[in-house]
Amino acid sequence: MRSANRLAWVAVLAATGGLCHAAESPHEWLDRMSGAVQSMSYEGTVIRLREGDTESLRVAHAIVDGVVLERVVAQEGSGLEIVRNGNEVYCILPDKKTVLVEQWNDQSTLFSTLPKSDLRFGNEYDLVMKRKARVAGRMALEIAIQPHDNYRYGHRLWLDTETGFPLKTQLIGDDGQPLEQVRFVEINLNTELAEQALSTSHQIEGFTWFAQPGRPLKQNVESDWVADLPAGFYQVSAAEETLSVTNDAGETKLGDSPLTHIMYSDGLANVSAFIVASGDSDGKPVESVHTRLGATRSFTTVTDDTKITVVGEVPAATLERIARSLRRR
Repeated sequence: MRSANRLAWVAVLAATGGLCHAAESPHEWLDRMSGAVQSMSYEGTVIRLREGDTESLRVAHAIVDGVVLERVVAQEGSGLEIVRNGNEVYCILPDKKTVLVEQWNDQSTLFSTLPKSDLRFGNEYDLVMKRKARVAGRMALEIAIQPHDNYRYGHRLWLDTETGFPLKTQLIGDDGQPLEQVRFVEINLNTELAEQALSTSHQIEGFTWFAQPGRPLKQNVESDWVADLPAGFYQVSAAEETLSVTNDAGETKLGDSPLTHIMYSDGLANVSAFIVASGDSDGKPVESVHTRLGATRSFTTVTDDTKITVVGEVPAATLERIARSLRRR
């Protein structure tokens, strides 16, 4: 091969990422992605599509001394801001002069549906490397996560070929079309962020603040509820909490009926079941209800004076199967 042709071929391989990562498997790419999401600082503009609606967000994210710091600002509408400091999250509604304070664990503002390390490919999903394309001005490798059945959705990920960071994600419905999409249109990776990029731009001292009410919560209880789960799903956790009730005089107190919350997962799709005694059925049949918001669905039914609501980013058939099969041991 002539030296000029050889140099041209090397340039082509380098431009397509062939020299750097040709030997990496899809699983290695997902490991790189997980590391990038957990460790990298970034700032950019995101377009989020859901149910035909488009939302533009400005995002700044950093990890300082192991603590997640993040600010997400809606670029249109009310100017909603979400400011995160570790597990404490402030949802700022400037038009209503209100701040909602919530507690998050490992929940991500943008990447709540990324695969976890315990996902078992080959059983419920196939992992396939696709083509390369440019996203937000950077070269990205497309990876498809394809389900084997109709009890879970598919996913497509576009990972930055240099860092493994997810530049674009799609949740894929039964018809092969995206249900939701998150896409960076411009991004700066591994950048040092100024303090103001992670702090609210509003003067919130005079705003009205609302915090999640503290409720007695028993974590990881031994639940006596079992369900006929689709293949690959397993119980992750079970917890009990006592709900607050308000009487006719407007007085709020703890009720007598605990609510059981059971979390199921297949390593990628998560489903929550909420079980509580229902005192309003009086033995009469109650119509079951399906609801949907974007890719999130819920199914509610009442059986033997027990109200069961199952929620998750999964097809309706998955929720109904779990809800109707839930029973005491």
